Amino acid sequence: MFRHPDFDDHEQVVFARDADAGLRAIIAVHSSARGPAFGGCRMWPYRREADALTDVLRLARGMTYKAAICGLPYGGGKSVILGDPQRDKTPALLGAMGRAVERLGGRYIVADDIGTTLDDLAVMRTVTSHTAAATAAARAPLAVTAYGVLMAIRAAVRHVERPGGLDGLRVAIQGLGNVGLPLASYLHEAGAVLTVADLDPARTAAARRRFGATVVEPALIHRQSVELFAPCALGAVLDDQTIPELQARIVCGGANNQLAEARHAALLAARGILYVPDYLANAGGVIDFHQERIDDSPEAVLAAVGRIEPIAEEVLRAAARSGRTPLEVADEMVQARLASARERRHG
Repeated sequence: MFRHPDFDDHEQVVFARDADAGLRAIIAVHSSARGPAFGGCRMWPYRREADALTDVLRLARGMTYKAAICGLPYGGGKSVILGDPQRDKTPALLGAMGRAVERLGGRYIVADDIGTTLDDLAVMRTVTSHTAAATAAARAPLAVTAYGVLMAIRAAVRHVERPGGLDGLRVAIQGLGNVGLPLASYLHEAGAVLTVADLDPARTAAARRRFGATVVEPALIHRQSVELFAPCALGAVLDDQTIPELQARIVCGGANNQLAEARHAALLAARGILYVPDYLANAGGVIDFHQERIDDSPEAVLAAVGRIEPIAEEVLRAAARSGRTPLEVADEMVQARLASARERRHG
């Protein structure tokens, strides 16, 4: 465990089991230096238990970075349930997961993620108070992550000084789920020209009908002749094979852990491709959670998520001035904020 390549001094990793309910889960608290760890609960039919551990460790670290880069008073955590959400999810399993969260005493606040829903959080809330989406307004549909990605895209497009902004921008979107589809809608409204891919033909058909999008096979989406590539599916899509095949000049999307390895940020930069760190572009969810506690009206939430745009501008400008990658600059900002928080906590 401590020698795992994705173990990054995580404060706590809990393996939760309830045989009667069929629960097999892992909860990872990466950091609580800035506040309680916040992050979603993913339910996925992992091929191997080791894959689930890798996923939860990487995702928890990403949540720490999302909160810190946005200056929010939270740490990073994540949980994964091993199982098929279409087949294995039951009220008993969700209740068992809620009790596992409750046993952490507020160190971890659970939210929805791939394979879980706001309704699932409501079931967990019968046994724990440590959940997101606790207010009526928070449970209303609002595409906060997609809106945050849009803000990051606006900053990136402005940075490369593209005439016309988003109007006419050629974008390839990988994945049309809870982030990719609303992002497509936002971009379409702004005048962008879309190419899309998804494993579900019903989703691509909807994008073709609603947005006039061109549909391509999932394996080809990153190769399209576009200006911007937006990964909005699973992670590790940017690697030694795919990066040389990119034709876009900007990569900015909603997926977590888009780089297979941190070194791939330098490979993108070497090709002249501007990469907006994924944990900044997709930080809308944690901003939304924080805003729920202040003013949970949709207008206030989207205004709060809008902070991603000036933060992205700051990161991109600093990277350009220093000759470093945007990821290096953002990581340095995060590390400084975490170090400061640890110093305050320990006196």
